[in-house]
Amino acid sequence: MSYTYQGAQVNYLFKYILFTFNTIFWVAGAGLLAITFWAWNEKGMLNIQSITELKGFDPVWVILVVGLFTFILGYAGCIGALRENICLLKFFSVIIGTIFTVELVAGILAFVFQDTVKEHVQKFVQDNISAYRDDIDLQNLIDAVQKYMQCCGAADPNDWNRNVYFNCSKENTSRERCGVPFSCCLPDPAQNVVNTQCGYDIRSPDKNTIKDSLVIYTKGCIQAFEDWLPKNIYFVAGAFLVIAALQMFSIYLARSLISDIEALKAGWRY
Repeated sequence: MSYTYQGAQVNYLFKYILFTFNTIFWVAGAGLLAITFWAWNEKGMLNIQSITELKGFDPVWVILVVGLFTFILGYAGCIGALRENICLLKFFSVIIGTIFTVELVAGILAFVFQDTVKEHVQKFVQDNISAYRDDIDLQNLIDAVQKYMQCCGAADPNDWNRNVYFNCSKENTSRERCGVPFSCCLPDPAQNVVNTQCGYDIRSPDKNTIKDSLVIYTKGCIQAFEDWLPKNIYFVAGAFLVIAALQMFSIYLARSLISDIEALKAGWRY
């Protein structure tokens, strides 16, 4: 004769889906944190003073923040599900809910105040153009954006006057004076090796070759992004919907487990 328990039980399917899902994120978060410290070590910046003295935006900070949040949330969701810990599960669901709310509010505000956001983004890019040579990761990021978006500068190539190596002042003795980085140059199919000097003297007043240039991109990256967005709106919207769906599903799993555990504990009292 066999007996089947008919009381409250934890949904083991939800439990192990949440556990597996967050184990992946926990490991990914640890990996991102390792990459952060490796990158700072490679740049000789494993002390607070050197990090705070860095000019411009260090892309490693993005990896650090994302890695830290991913690690903490992965830990809370993984251990909370495995050990059926209500506190960790509530922490997990509240933080995910807060992130979802912040994303939603930020998206609405960015849509409503488009001009203000554009001005701040343009100023942010221009400020980091001035620090182009100060950090290798920032330099690689700007080069990658300019090559992918086929643009140069924030508003136009003359934004590179903000950089001490590329400005056209008489005091600038750099060989890159009145030039732009190689990532601003139009690719030459005939060249197998990247010509890093292709932007030299391109903004020189004597040449006047910026307008309708066949050598470099003349469109600013802000305008290039505005042109790119409508063409890829379905991809962007789809990515946001997938992220939102994963967040809501995670909250649903956590809240379901919390309800099951609380019902199970309530049954123990009687």
